[in-house]
Amino acid sequence: MHLLIQQLQNNGVSIFMSQLCNSYTKYFNTKHKRVGPLLQGRFKSVLIVDNYQLLHVSRYIHINPIVARMVTKLEDYPWSSFAQYMGSAKGFCSLEKIMEQFQSSQEYKKFLEDQISYGETLETIKHHLADDFYDDTSGVEG
Repeated sequence: MHLLIQQLQNNGVSIFMSQLCNSYTKYFNTKHKRVGPLLQGRFKSVLIVDNYQLLHVSRYIHINPIVARMVTKLEDYPWSSFAQYMGSAKGFCSLEKIMEQFQSSQEYKKFLEDQISYGETLETIKHHLADDFYDDTSGVEG
């Protein structure tokens, strides 16, 4: 799961993530009549320090389902805010900081699509490097 969240008060993101994860775990466990944790480890966060990084993270989040080969089109991933950015769905995301930098939603979509091929190439390289690093037959690092 990837979220782009602006922190408005000290520890606000940590508090929000704790409440979100705890609430979802309680819901899921109740619904499926189970007990115990669902998520492994703590969430990871990165401080966004400039506008370039903000745009890159927004793009990374939106193209990730394609790069991860979960879908073939941006529109096909149902758990994304992409439809909100395209104006085809309502939601709770604040789009202004991103969309004020583009003249239209179609320009933003092109900004995303321009990096899909590059992202897929990086993902392929990453998997090849991981395969080369481990010798699967002996379990010994290569």
